[in-house]
Amino acid sequence: MKYCKRCIYPENHPLGITFDERGVCSGCLVHEEKYEIDWEKKREEFDKLLSQYRNKFNFHYDCIIPVVGSGDDFFVVDTIKNEFNMNPLLVTYNNHFNTKVGIRNLARLLTELDCDHMVSTVGPETVKEITRLSIRELGDIYWHVLAGTQTFPVQVATKLKIPLIIWGVNGWLDQVGMFSHHDQVEMTKKVRKEHSLRRRDAESLIGKSKNISIKDLQAFTYPSDKQLEKNRVRGVYLGNYVFWDSQKQIEKAIDKFGYETISQERTFNNYESIYCWNNAGVHDYIKFLKFGYGKVTDHVCRDIRLKRISREQGIKLVEKFQNVEPETLDKFLEWVKLSKEEFMKSINSFRDKRAWKETSKGNFVLRDSIINHIDDDGVDAVRLKVSDPREYKLTELKEEHNMNDDYILLGRAFIDENNFKAIEG
Repeated sequence: MKYCKRCIYPENHPLGITFDERGVCSGCLVHEEKYEIDWEKKREEFDKLLSQYRNKFNFHYDCIIPVVGSGDDFFVVDTIKNEFNMNPLLVTYNNHFNTKVGIRNLARLLTELDCDHMVSTVGPETVKEITRLSIRELGDIYWHVLAGTQTFPVQVATKLKIPLIIWGVNGWLDQVGMFSHHDQVEMTKKVRKEHSLRRRDAESLIGKSKNISIKDLQAFTYPSDKQLEKNRVRGVYLGNYVFWDSQKQIEKAIDKFGYETISQERTFNNYESIYCWNNAGVHDYIKFLKFGYGKVTDHVCRDIRLKRISREQGIKLVEKFQNVEPETLDKFLEWVKLSKEEFMKSINSFRDKRAWKETSKGNFVLRDSIINHIDDDGVDAVRLKVSDPREYKLTELKEEHNMNDDYILLGRAFIDENNFKAIEG
């Protein structure tokens, strides 16, 4: 397996990645743009774009912002509302895997930034059936989350005639350099289907299960081209116009709004994905079982590029977290009503043969790992010097976070000193 000589991404990254003659990946090369761009000029460009929508429509809202209660959401909403003077409507697709700390942070976001909010919650049994189907068809438990999260905001935009949706960072740009910041790529139906949904839109699931009807898939069905054109809906990424630094942004949310953080099983990053039991847990474990690397690699690569840790430090973190089977796997299997044997049989059929080798006994072993490439030739020639070392903070929690806690379907919609609990009053 080939790995980037600067960060540690492997050549089998599912989003696609390329390397230059030095062995530096496309994601690292695009990241270099962040230090060359005139970000003040970019902000002026963004303000000019927003002026086309600010107070322009016969409706209460200027734009839609999709949120889940993450630290980045605080940054996006605060920036759009308080720096660019927009009046956003916040929308959330309920992923069904909510944590108590996530429920509180979402309530905190709505309360501290005083925003209106809409949420879409699909029936639990429908979500479970779609999840079983996506495990079998795609080797993925998160299809419904990605489909819902990237569909509901667009549905609201077309129905309420709010033509502007503001997303955070373009992950395909940020991770693998699929685009340049200068391209100003927008969120589209095509991008959503090809990259987030593994080229399987909701319509492709029709007939795959006798328990799933067209009506059941409504929440995941993207508006038609005619609807999009009629309402002139567009989705822009804030990350194209500001220097995106998730760690600093979330630390600002901690200091300014009281954002709570927790430790996670499969990564050293205590800030991201904590709203969901499975994003950095079972979902990420499946990523490892399929491609031979996980979210800890994503976090390491970003911190190397931001000059926070060395490549060697990053590899040690991967060694610590990469192989961990999440304690919450049993919780998920009980929820989805599958045995571990059924689950593993489906996932094993999607293992990338470039990363995994099946033994004569039917076990799987990694063919290679970044752990074997800590001393590769050429690393020093492209090394980034650590200049901004930072640690991920653990905050005091309003309630105990326990690995035995159940998923929360719905929780508090507001938060104050006397009422913070996710479940009880």
